[in-house]
Amino acid sequence: MQWPSAIPLAILGGAAVTAAECTVDAFTEILKEHSEATINLVEAVPANGSFGQPETDIPFPYNATSLPPLCAVSINVKSSENSSYNFGLFLPDTTWNERFMTTGNGGFGGGINWPDMGILSQYGFATMSTDTGHSSSAVDGSWGLNSESLIDWAHRAMHGSIVLAKEVVGSYYATSDGIKYSYYAGCSTGGRQGLKEIQLYPDSFDGISVGAPAWWTVHLAANTLQQGLYNVPESDPKHIDPSLFPAIVAEMEKQCDPQDGLVDGIVSDPYGCNFNFEALLCTPTSDAGTCLTPAQLTTIYKFYNPWIDANQTYLFPGISIGTDPSYALGSVSPLGYGLFQYWVYNNSEWDYTKFSLSDVQFADSINPGGATADNFDLSPFMERGGKILKYHGDADSLIPTGSSIYFYKQVLQTLVPKGIDVSDFYRFFLIPGMNHCSGSTVAPWYIASASQSVSGATHSVPGFENAEYDIIMAMMKWVEGGEAPEQLIATKFINDTATLGIQSQRPLCPFPEQAKYITGDPNEADSWECKSLY
Repeated sequence: MQWPSAIPLAILGGAAVTAAECTVDAFTEILKEHSEATINLVEAVPANGSFGQPETDIPFPYNATSLPPLCAVSINVKSSENSSYNFGLFLPDTTWNERFMTTGNGGFGGGINWPDMGILSQYGFATMSTDTGHSSSAVDGSWGLNSESLIDWAHRAMHGSIVLAKEVVGSYYATSDGIKYSYYAGCSTGGRQGLKEIQLYPDSFDGISVGAPAWWTVHLAANTLQQGLYNVPESDPKHIDPSLFPAIVAEMEKQCDPQDGLVDGIVSDPYGCNFNFEALLCTPTSDAGTCLTPAQLTTIYKFYNPWIDANQTYLFPGISIGTDPSYALGSVSPLGYGLFQYWVYNNSEWDYTKFSLSDVQFADSINPGGATADNFDLSPFMERGGKILKYHGDADSLIPTGSSIYFYKQVLQTLVPKGIDVSDFYRFFLIPGMNHCSGSTVAPWYIASASQSVSGATHSVPGFENAEYDIIMAMMKWVEGGEAPEQLIATKFINDTATLGIQSQRPLCPFPEQAKYITGDPNEADSWECKSLY
């Protein structure tokens, strides 16, 4: 297929296909050879309809809306004597594009991600999501007391769902060609799921789009806990009251914002800024509400720098300069201590205030569920033609941006000595100013990725529905047309509402390049240019 530089959405739709009936009987016939699988539901959804399971799907308590006509299916699969998982499918009626798309989850949460499936179904994909074997909020890890459920969450439910879902899709549509291409899109835990799948099963997907991946499971939880503990108890002189956080961010923006050639409230290269922490210190004439004591400065220094133990072992990167510390320093998160309480020690009363390096080492030895996605030799996926598009917000307060940089560099160190040009199959984009997976008050951030949505849009980037602005279409263009993205353009809509129009657009550059302001209207993407800083 020859892909033009701008791909209209119509090109993604396949010819009209013949599908089986959207009935329990039809899917009972499809699954007749699978005694481990049972049907939860089959429901025909009309054009512009909605579907979800908000009463039971804890992390996704709202429906997918404005759907094309499709068949919604949920299937349960027994995974062990005391565990099972569910997966959902959206199967377009007549507009299937002959492609399969899987999406992921977030945090410790389970639940079928019907909302993201709904967005992705607008492209014509047959879409799938698994609940990973449970339904819980993203911060609730208590279900992990069951070790079989941990394995399901870590990787088993995802792979089992992919394999069976592909078989169901192939049987549902009466086409001799079957599924032409298989894709994945997920962020956070969803990013980890995508990386873990291609590490274990390189043949599962032709291309994956992964954002802010929570790939280093144990160390991410340990770091989240450690960050919270930096700022407790409140009676300690090192404690920083949340009222001081805005002043910290303001000083970081003051020093680091101008380096891209424009002062606009966006720190474009937090890792290239030689930030002077001592500028935050109080003087005899300072307003105590806008500065830090030496003890408090020690806390903030630890927070924004890598966590390294006494033996100089690298444990985890710090939060990037310019990121609001409110989430990580404002409280001790169950995303940190929950893993240790339920998955490592099986003790809900474990005292996280006594947390130490020995806890990290013990957790590493267990690697709960085998979730950590740290096989940096991605050559099997590359050799079968797979492509990776990865992105991470530079102002991510939940998963430090540096963890994605660290992963990418580990892949380079693994594959470059083998003579492999990593850019031939793996491109990584930082999104200045973006928070965790999505969102920014000032910066262009929207690339139509998984876990992203804006008001007034069903999918893609209204007015810019092509591979230069839409990461899903960029992934398809690379896989199917052989054209790798040299940049992506991020969009900021006014009030994050597509119908109100464009506020600004800016190119995102393959790491380690950065966008530099050249000339013209700074809200126009053409006024910026990708340049190597190293």
